[in-house]
Amino acid sequence: MPAGEMWDRRFSEQPWPSEPDPLLVELAGSLPPGRGLDLGSGPGRNSLWLAAKGWTMTLLDASRVALTQAEAHAKEAGVRIETVHGDVLGWQPTSASYDLVVVANLHPGTEALSKVLAAAADALIVGGHLFVVGHDVTNLGRHGPPDPDRLLSLGRLSEALPATVSIEVLDLRHRDPDHGTAADPESPDVAVLAWAIRRPGGQPR
Repeated sequence: MPAGEMWDRRFSEQPWPSEPDPLLVELAGSLPPGRGLDLGSGPGRNSLWLAAKGWTMTLLDASRVALTQAEAHAKEAGVRIETVHGDVLGWQPTSASYDLVVVANLHPGTEALSKVLAAAADALIVGGHLFVVGHDVTNLGRHGPPDPDRLLSLGRLSEALPATVSIEVLDLRHRDPDHGTAADPESPDVAVLAWAIRRPGGQPR
C-alpha cells in the first residue's frame, strides 16, 4: 500500500494530537516569525501553533486527508497556511528560503532520514533553524514505530544530520505520550531532539 493511502486511513480512523510538540514550543517559541516549512506535517499540530504566532507556514505531507484536516483546523483557528501534497522522501527544495524547517516524528530509517534532513537543510536560509524530533529506540513496543531500525538514537540522528548545519542541541528528552494518553512515569516517551542552524555557505561543521 502506498504511504499516502496508509496515512489517509490512519488519519481518517483516529483523531490526531492537536497540541504542538512541547519541545518545539520550548525551542522555537522565542524566534521571530518568518517562513516555516513542516515536512511530514500530518494534520498540522505544529504548523498551526506556529501560524498562530505569525509564521507563514507551508505543510508538506503524503496524506491528502491530513492536509484537508489541517486546512479545516486552520480555518477554525483563523490562520492561513499553505498545503502541498507530496512524499517527503522524494521532495527537494527549489530554493533556500525558509527560516525554520520542522521534521517531527518521521521514522523512515537512517539512510532515508539523512536524505530528508539534507533536503530540509537545503531549504533553510543562512542562520535558519532546523528542528528534528522523534522516538528513541528505547521506546520500542511502547511509542513510535514497531521496527527498531526506524527508531532514533542520539548516534543515528547525529549521523543523519547534514554537515551544512551547526548543531546547538542534541539530546534525549521525556515527553508526554501522544494521542491523549496520560503521562506514565513507568513508560515515558523518550524523544531524540536536534536543534541546528544552517551554516554560512554550507560549510562543514
